[in-house]
Amino acid sequence: MTFALIGLLILLALLGLPLFVALAGGSLLATYNAGLDPALLAVELNRLASSPYLAAIPLFTLAGVVLAAGGAPQRMIQLFNASVGWLPGGMAGVAIASCAFFTAFSGASGVTILALGGLMFPMLVHAGYRERFTLGLLTTSGSLGLMFAPSLAILLYGIVAGVSIDQMFLAGIFPGVLLMVMLGLYAMFIGRQANVPRHRFSFATLGKAVGEGFWDLLLPIGVLVGIFGGYVTISEASACTAVYVILLEGVIHREINLLKHMPEILRDTAILVGSILIILSVAMGLTNLLIDEQVPMKILDWMSTNVDSQLKYLLLLNAFLLVVGCMMDIFSAIVVVVPLILPIAESYGIHPVHLGIIFLANLEIGYSTPPVGINLFIASQRFGRPILSLFRAAIPFLVLMIGWLVMVTYIPFISLWWQP
Repeated sequence: MTFALIGLLILLALLGLPLFVALAGGSLLATYNAGLDPALLAVELNRLASSPYLAAIPLFTLAGVVLAAGGAPQRMIQLFNASVGWLPGGMAGVAIASCAFFTAFSGASGVTILALGGLMFPMLVHAGYRERFTLGLLTTSGSLGLMFAPSLAILLYGIVAGVSIDQMFLAGIFPGVLLMVMLGLYAMFIGRQANVPRHRFSFATLGKAVGEGFWDLLLPIGVLVGIFGGYVTISEASACTAVYVILLEGVIHREINLLKHMPEILRDTAILVGSILIILSVAMGLTNLLIDEQVPMKILDWMSTNVDSQLKYLLLLNAFLLVVGCMMDIFSAIVVVVPLILPIAESYGIHPVHLGIIFLANLEIGYSTPPVGINLFIASQRFGRPILSLFRAAIPFLVLMIGWLVMVTYIPFISLWWQP
């Protein structure tokens, strides 16, 4: 029955049926065939609705949409260009830092590519970078911020897995910075190889950029200090962030007209959050059914018989998650897959927080891999290039990211450095 259900879900999704419809329909069919009460599917909704972190999802999303609609992308590019743009490969480093910052707050790599791609692409090409390198950089950098607070992916993993979101935010810092450094070093190598000209460092330019972006800089500092200093909870931080960003763009910088633009911003936020919550609700119901049918225990029994070490399990886990990342968007993958692999991973002695970072790292790579890599589709629309050409351009970056994944997987300290 389980394999038939999985086959049905895959077939419906491939035929273009909305994912939440496929999940809900498959769940109801499986419940009926198993002779169970359909109310079983709604049990998890109560846990979701009572989660103290639930309000953080729409509020952080609202903050990201407001930033995208305002002038934050331009101010961040100016700031990072003034601070690191003078280094070898500096303009590419500007793109990496700007994308990481923006994705962390927007919650979606697609928004980052749309908001920053159009600004960074001509700047990088004009600076002397080859078009292929530029396309690969911007396509893969769209998901860099998934590891940093207040990433929606981390919030969602914490809710589904039942782990501390504060710990997840801490765990993502080192891996996220490590990946940025690796990509930055590669960009420096390409910059030197292509003899990309560098501009001189100027304190006057840096001072001007800091002055214009000062209030933007306070945003991540305030979020991190507020959460980890114990001054606010995750939900309170999200509310403060949303209010701060609205005041920042609507009152301080006056980049948006609150009366004119807020209805459209709220609509875009509702669409994005609504899609996440609908998928989350039906997928958690399906997961509840699979757990009741002891699917994780059956997988665990098979693994116990055929996989005799943590090393082998992690290798199989990464191979499986890379395939998942190629086929599903990150939010759907979290709510469908995490409850299935979490008890198995714990049986092999893998910390749930470490598992979360491994999971997100795999899905970050999946953003830029066919056939369902969302970064490829959005970058194709934004830059007007075929998906396969964008994938070829992204290959050097994906190779680096796979090397990074190996380090994150087999060196737990990278994720668990915060433990005493």
